[in-house]
Amino acid sequence: KVQRPLNSPTRTLRPPTHRRPSPTMPKKILMVITSHDALGTTGDKTGFWLEEFAAPYYTFVDAGAHVVLVSPLGGQPPIDPKSDAEGSQTEATQRFKADPATQAALAHTGKLSEVSAADFDAVMYPGGHGPMWDLAEDAHSIALIETMLAAGKPVAAVCHAPAVFRHPKAADGKSVVHGKKVTAFTNSEEEAVGLTKVVPYLLEDMLQANGAEFTKGPDWAPHTVTDGLVITGQNPGSSEAVAHALLKVLG
Repeated sequence: KVQRPLNSPTRTLRPPTHRRPSPTMPKKILMVITSHDALGTTGDKTGFWLEEFAAPYYTFVDAGAHVVLVSPLGGQPPIDPKSDAEGSQTEATQRFKADPATQAALAHTGKLSEVSAADFDAVMYPGGHGPMWDLAEDAHSIALIETMLAAGKPVAAVCHAPAVFRHPKAADGKSVVHGKKVTAFTNSEEEAVGLTKVVPYLLEDMLQANGAEFTKGPDWAPHTVTDGLVITGQNPGSSEAVAHALLKVLG
């Protein structure tokens, strides 16, 4: 069979096609984890609460999201020893313990100071007491939250991580949680664990002082609140629900 030359009048040349970006392009979520390991002046250790990392992390990756892990100091963030105890284990933490790849990713977190809000669709802060000391006061975290929210991108925090809303301001100069419904580890939950006099402030009081409408469920029961781009969870049991709420906002 003789092929016709390219300039044959009977051959139709189609214009080049340009591939459109996929509408199912994976969302890119930044998880910001504490580097702080000292529980005030008690001599005890703290850090991030393992379930509050693992449950959202696997919820995100199972939904097809691309997750990037960072911390103020980079490297391995400190795990609160109590969250690693046998009585604190959940399906998500057990999955983490059997997942060398995610363990390696956690051991090599990037530095918070080296990421840009422009590269992410959302940010998630796992709790543990650690964030009350470092992330709440971290200039890079404050700027990240302000930039994300100003760009219409959601920010989620669970348990003690809503401490990160202590200083960020909106364009009007008011707190980013002013007038918003939020939740966090409650005063009664903090009292139940005996740390009311150890933490630098009580989250419920701080958020109310910032003009937020604080909501709460029963102690230790899952409770999650979404108000616009701000998503918060009350305690460790709220971790997975916070992640689902964030994915819902992302659409």
